[in-house]
Amino acid sequence: MSRDHKKLRVFHDAHALTLAIYKQTLEFPKDEWFGIRLQMRRAAVSVAANLVEGNARRTTSDYLNFLYFALASACELAYLVSLSDELG
Repeated sequence: MSRDHKKLRVFHDAHALTLAIYKQTLEFPKDEWFGIRLQMRRAAVSVAANLVEGNARRTTSDYLNFLYFALASACELAYLVSLSDELG
């Protein structure tokens, strides 16, 4: 049973968050381009991508696993945003 991720508000929020992270990290110093900046972008993309992949899974169990992966990536991103703020 495939679900349509485009019907989920959380997907649209995750997509908007990804776009915002990409825009905000454009100004990061060059020495962070392959450090925090890259990790923040990967985590942001991972949130939305896991929602999409989970919605394509057949079983509810698989679907829930991908929702947990998306949540874990969102938590990782929250930490990285906080860390980058502290680092200036």
